[in-house]
Amino acid sequence: QVQLVESGGGLVQTGGSLRLSCAASGRTFRSYAVGWFRQAPGKEREFVAAITWSGGTTDYADSVKGRFTISRDNAENTVYLQMISLKPEDTAVYYCAVKYGRFADFGSWGQGTQVTVSS
Repeated sequence: QVQLVESGGGLVQTGGSLRLSCAASGRTFRSYAVGWFRQAPGKEREFVAAITWSGGTTDYADSVKGRFTISRDNAENTVYLQMISLKPEDTAVYYCAVKYGRFADFGSWGQGTQVTVSS
């Protein structure tokens, strides 16, 4: 039932950088983990990265490992996705979501923020 708002998307050239933000309503996420996903038109939603809220353990898709960094600011109740060396194939709407247990589904999807990488 937490509300998430993504921001920070935009238009960049190949090789550029963006930092996305995912802000949660309330004082804290109070979740097991927060994840970033992306979806291009006509394609399935794809996992990008996730971080556990308490311990900060991270996980990345192979396609973004070494280029994207997920982090969280517990005091600000915000999760970030720092993206560098962007490629045209990174173009998608980026969403954040939360899960409340190791085997729970991600949910409470935000509205998404558009990332477009021009060639």
